[in-house]
Amino acid sequence: MFIFAARKALTEAPYALIVYHTNTNQHPLLLFMKLIQFIASSLVLITAACGGGGSASAPASNSTSAGTTGTTSGSSGSTTGTTSGTTTGSTTGTTSGTSSGSTGTSGGTSTGSTATTLEKKAAALALKLGKPTRLLVGLGSVDVSDVQKQSLKPDIYDQYLNGVGSGAWPTWNSPAGAYVQVVAKNADALGAIPMFTLYQMASNGDGNLSGLSNVTFMTQYWSNVRLLFQQLKIYGKPALVNFEPDFWGYTQRIATNADPSTIFAQVNIDADCSNLPNNVAGISNCLLQIARKYAPNAYVGFPPPLFGDIQSASLAYMQKLGADKADFIVMQTLDRDAGCFETQPQPSYCVRSGSGWYWDETNKTSPNFSEHFSLANTYHVGLQLPVLWWQTPMGVPSNQAGSPGKWRDNREHYFLTRPAEMVTAGGFGVVFSNGEVNQTNINTDGGQFKNLSTNYLANPATLP
Repeated sequence: MFIFAARKALTEAPYALIVYHTNTNQHPLLLFMKLIQFIASSLVLITAACGGGGSASAPASNSTSAGTTGTTSGSSGSTTGTTSGTTTGSTTGTTSGTSSGSTGTSGGTSTGSTATTLEKKAAALALKLGKPTRLLVGLGSVDVSDVQKQSLKPDIYDQYLNGVGSGAWPTWNSPAGAYVQVVAKNADALGAIPMFTLYQMASNGDGNLSGLSNVTFMTQYWSNVRLLFQQLKIYGKPALVNFEPDFWGYTQRIATNADPSTIFAQVNIDADCSNLPNNVAGISNCLLQIARKYAPNAYVGFPPPLFGDIQSASLAYMQKLGADKADFIVMQTLDRDAGCFETQPQPSYCVRSGSGWYWDETNKTSPNFSEHFSLANTYHVGLQLPVLWWQTPMGVPSNQAGSPGKWRDNREHYFLTRPAEMVTAGGFGVVFSNGEVNQTNINTDGGQFKNLSTNYLANPATLP
């Protein structure tokens, strides 16, 4: 009996030292009880030796977006969304599963030890996606046939899911929600990971939050979210989901003390989230909870608000939302080409006040790329997640503002000629797309994306 207890203890706590001392003056049962006490104390010491974590604070920047609908060919609109699962594992090996927190449920798979460093998370996510451990490059809001015509090989293929109610994305194909499979099939044809930008909260208008308290709207909202992840489960391969660009910024603006729990929203009317509170923090956790329940093959992310007026509190706001429980951070640059805002008078699709749209590539004057990467790294460290740049404009560097379809911008050029800077800032990938139909795209950029992406892939930036 004593030997059996010792063997079981060694199996459950292999580092515990088992000592059996014979003393004819003590009753065997007493010896056994002392042995069990010693094993228990050893287990406590071993457990207490494991841990980790970290945090930081950060600022933010400026962006907005818009959207259109998709078709059976797989095209869709545009706009401007982080996340990760919490993982469990042993001291060695690979483990997977889900874990529950106080406000929601998160999951995913993790490769390596329980002490996985922040620097290794980017490469780990690329491997989960079935991609090489280099900075991934993707395209969005473009028809698959246009990508194939240029023989482009994107790692990620992104499309929008817009609307709630009549005309929303579940109605674009039959049966309901089949558009997800259309996009996934197109991504497969390109050898890319499908990415879906969920943009449902803007259905009543950009920045209109009236739907949050509307039972009909939110019932349909949650039904669409569930349908998305049910479809991704059917797909069965890795996929990426970007949660509600800009929405988090609009809610932060009206939150009391930058606390999302102070804004009412219909959440626990949905059966999958009946355990969550009726507020904006409940929304973010419900999105995570539904994703983890229905599609463990999906990796999700939130886009931190980049509105200048709330920038200083945006990291803390995302932490209160639970964005650190996602799989990655969605980082934005600008939803239009710089030249579209610079031309006077501004066209109707680029009306916005401000300046400094075109960043300084020498990083000597503000705004510049070093400042942006510093901001991205602040979120990277603060949320402890890898970064995916999304909806990066595709304009070509120029001294002139340009014209419709050929507006100037230099972000694509800088990113693909200095990819190591993105990796250093915490990045695992970047997706380029036109945020509005009159912006520069792969058909109007004079071959810029083809040339830059080809050169990059010949000498890629390795993820740590």
